[in-house]
Amino acid sequence: MSSAVTRTADPDRTWSVEEHLEDVLATVRPLDPIELQLLDAQGCVLVDDVTVPLSLPPFDNSSMDGYAVRVADVAGASEEFPAALEVVGDVAAGSADTVHVGPGQAARIMTGAPVPPGAETVVPVEWTDGGLGGGPVSGMRARSLGPEGAAGQVLVHRGAQERAHVRALGSDVRAGDRALAAGTVLGPPQIALLAAIGRGTVRVRPRPRVVVLSTGSELVQPDEELAAGQIYDSNSFALTAAARDAGAIAYRVGAVADDAETLRSTIEDQLVRADLMVTTGGVSVGAYDVVKEALSSVGDADVDGAGVEFRKLAMQPGKPQGFGSVGPDHTPLLALPGNPVSSYVSFELFVRPAIRTMMGLADVHRPTVRAKLAIDKALTSPKGRRQFLRGTCADGTAVPVGGASSHLVAALAQADALIVVPEDVESVEPGTEVDVILLG
Repeated sequence: MSSAVTRTADPDRTWSVEEHLEDVLATVRPLDPIELQLLDAQGCVLVDDVTVPLSLPPFDNSSMDGYAVRVADVAGASEEFPAALEVVGDVAAGSADTVHVGPGQAARIMTGAPVPPGAETVVPVEWTDGGLGGGPVSGMRARSLGPEGAAGQVLVHRGAQERAHVRALGSDVRAGDRALAAGTVLGPPQIALLAAIGRGTVRVRPRPRVVVLSTGSELVQPDEELAAGQIYDSNSFALTAAARDAGAIAYRVGAVADDAETLRSTIEDQLVRADLMVTTGGVSVGAYDVVKEALSSVGDADVDGAGVEFRKLAMQPGKPQGFGSVGPDHTPLLALPGNPVSSYVSFELFVRPAIRTMMGLADVHRPTVRAKLAIDKALTSPKGRRQFLRGTCADGTAVPVGGASSHLVAALAQADALIVVPEDVESVEPGTEVDVILLG
């Protein structure tokens, strides 16, 4: 078996957040376009502009159940002096049969049905007697005339302007218009538009498949009983959910014991369904940090440019990071720290932009705003490290949530933002304006 390479960066060098992110985004690339059925394309990014082949609506049609009439025939109509019109037929939605509306005539019309020749406007059924010869208004569908259009009369109690309650041909979009621009993320409204103009498939960049696995012999699956020294595996759940939130198709492998051979085998098995792999745990300097050992023997990755490098970053939390590629297809792999907050912050800063880049999105980063720090007393920050504090942000004010420790999952669950304290700042006073990364 060929072997991969693990590279430990210069131990005396500390990488900036920007340097590490630049390396990550320079390595991943947008996935190749594919043609997908509409529902399979949900959440994907459109590759080409889509042009409208036919106008919407494709014909003038009624926006109401009512009667298609000539304007002159209902002019001046009122409750006291209704206009009495001969009903010459029905026009149903989807019907190819048409009737002609002449002077003194009306055609019963359903919502979405084409406006018949000769008619100039539509009066809602509520403005009429429902074709009951002066009786109370009733449901018009119950008195359908049938295919021959049996004779009848309708009393109209109000006049209508020309083309009232008529959806004009092309009033939504016209043939030749651009329906959707390349780069559009396809959500339900966009898929509805594609279907409405007759597109059954569309060319998109697929959602990347992300495999998430956590490492640690102390990790137990939720719902299982904890033994002494064990904790529940939350990282794989958090990161899988975060990958899906970013737009990926994410697979959670769960916890793998601290055994290099087991981890290596698991990674190799998962490569078949991975466009990107994310591990959490085992990246710091320690006797049981097996990720480095396992990645040194992931098969068929000893070609130029392959391998995973482990480095120290000037950030807190999330100082130890690993990044590179593994396997015969050079599948990108990001190795994140094991502490829950460290892994989640690392995901937001590095993995999420990688996923969004693979999707072909132009804007891959969370929005950042400026906000004033609402604290009772000055907070300290480690010199030379960019600190990311969990917090909430609203109305231009940022409030830290919980402490700075990287194991505080409960505080993370209350946060909707990351408050950024720069590397060269060691103390932040109340009211200081800071950068805030919005997570919501």
